[in-house]
Amino acid sequence: MDVYLPIANLSVDGLLIIALGALTGVLSGLFGVGGGFLTTPLLIFYGIPPTVAAASAATQVTGASVSGVLAHQRQGGVDYRMGLVLVAGGVFGAMIGALLFRLLQALGQIDVVINVLYVLMLGTIGGLMMREALDAILARDKSAAKQAAKRRHHPLVAALPYRWRFYGSGLYISPLAPLILGFLVGILTMLMGVGGGFMLVPAMLYILGMSGRVVVGTSLFNILFVTMATTMTHALTTKAVDLVLAGLLLIGSVMGAQFGTKVALKARPDILRLVLATIVILVALRMLFGLGVQPDEIYSVDAL
Repeated sequence: MDVYLPIANLSVDGLLIIALGALTGVLSGLFGVGGGFLTTPLLIFYGIPPTVAAASAATQVTGASVSGVLAHQRQGGVDYRMGLVLVAGGVFGAMIGALLFRLLQALGQIDVVINVLYVLMLGTIGGLMMREALDAILARDKSAAKQAAKRRHHPLVAALPYRWRFYGSGLYISPLAPLILGFLVGILTMLMGVGGGFMLVPAMLYILGMSGRVVVGTSLFNILFVTMATTMTHALTTKAVDLVLAGLLLIGSVMGAQFGTKVALKARPDILRLVLATIVILVALRMLFGLGVQPDEIYSVDAL
């Protein structure tokens, strides 16, 4: 089923794009990540221009996040106070990211920057997640596992002033920590078309010290509003949002998120982390390979 994408200016297999959206939705429900970290590279591999892929993936992540938040909210897995602080930082970060996006676009370097950011971020996050997942699977000392479960927030977070109580997460920390974290994720969302969950979820666990029960739902709550702001910003500034592409992805992602949430409640967390880490590392290696290979067409003409 061929579908023409007006902004990307090419025809694609609509069913394949819907299937890609479904895969993104499953990841969203399983891990609390928006799935854009996988959607954008796969769209680029398919031949979608990186700028259009990043902007449209952010739009699609919004739909997947709505479905995921509703599913986790029914399980009491969303800390709304923490989520609102993250959203405040994320929206401001998206505005700064928009300025960087336009600057790099004017310099003609945005495509290269998007690819390099993906290689660096996915390679680092994937490596750390795989090490932790393997340690958890191979660990036999139950007392060590129990001690890891009690890990609290990072000492730097404890040193920040003006503390709030976040009852849903069981924390008493400064709101500056999640505000700064949300700001960084907002910049990444704007530049890379990601929800930022692949960085946000580990940071919420190991820097903020949040309870694992609310991490996924709160991450999706933040992703929902930050990607909404990112989509509007892209539509008004870069004009790179392809609504046809985003719509096809959205159809699959909403269904996939519900399925992923059901699986997440039954599967072993360490096995899930290992699977996600493997996917992340494979995508990073594929993008690294693409950066080192001469393209079929060295020059291209872009209609402004």
